[in-house]
Amino acid sequence: MAAEMTVPSDAQLIKAQADLQRHSLTYLTSMSLRCAIELGIPTAIHRLGGTASLPDLMAALSLPPPKEPFLSRVLRLLAKSDALACTEDGVYSLTPLSYILVDGVLIDGEARQIAFPLAVTSRYHMESGLGLADWFKNDRALPVPSPFEHVHAAAPFDESMTLLDPETDKLFYEALAAHDHMGIGTVVRECRGLFNGLQSLTDCCGGDGTTARAIVKAFPHIKCNVLDLPKVIEKVPSDGVVNYVAGDMFHTVPPAQAVMLKLVLHFWSDEDCIKILAQCKKAIPSREMGGKVIIIDIVLGSSLETISETELLMDMLMFRINSAVK
Repeated sequence: MAAEMTVPSDAQLIKAQADLQRHSLTYLTSMSLRCAIELGIPTAIHRLGGTASLPDLMAALSLPPPKEPFLSRVLRLLAKSDALACTEDGVYSLTPLSYILVDGVLIDGEARQIAFPLAVTSRYHMESGLGLADWFKNDRALPVPSPFEHVHAAAPFDESMTLLDPETDKLFYEALAAHDHMGIGTVVRECRGLFNGLQSLTDCCGGDGTTARAIVKAFPHIKCNVLDLPKVIEKVPSDGVVNYVAGDMFHTVPPAQAVMLKLVLHFWSDEDCIKILAQCKKAIPSREMGGKVIIIDIVLGSSLETISETELLMDMLMFRINSAVK
């Protein structure tokens, strides 16, 4: 027998309706941010000296004049969501969020961030989200494909995605690099103790070496290896700053005093994480000899509300592209 429901008050019903509309339409914030990136709005504001009115942006972006009132609505939503700042006079400026979306601006050598929002708002990710209910109803034998694979018969960061859409596959890798390298400047400034006393370090899944180069810049005495798959390493030009190693962390990790896993483990199942950590243990000396594994990752349960929501959203992203992650 179903439990008797408590009828909400009028005030609660009004709030519920507003909450329902907000949840249903929040995707428009993401779409507006994508639109701003594709139009080049953060870059235009930066090139205009850091502030810009609506007419300034229309001219700088060479947009048709009849579109001005519609651009105003996009900008208003972005300002409400802190992607832009806006004065009462309608003058827009960059916030920290939009600053990291300016074309050509790198922070402490970190990767450009525009690829991440463009990738996760691509039609492939949107369609995999639309297929979630169907994925749950599907009674397939293990191993169960991810919702992304269920819809597209391809997986991100896999040859199947390369064959399906080479351009989007490239974008996904650029987004992965942006995600993985973000924050390393803060780490080397605020967590210097992690690297004190180290003579060598291997960065697993280090991609193009952006993170390793930032470490070497801050600690020139540390010799850094960058381990990644051959298809990644073969595209990276040797820079003489770090040592690039083509390989697979499931099979072997280049020996070093420390091994770093920055934003790596959250993509793998518990069983795979154990295998990765076992190889890391083989690569380092004993604790008494200064051996350590440095893990930097997203951890559910942050005390900051906005970060906690981001953690849950990232968890949903991992579930959508890799259902083996629990």
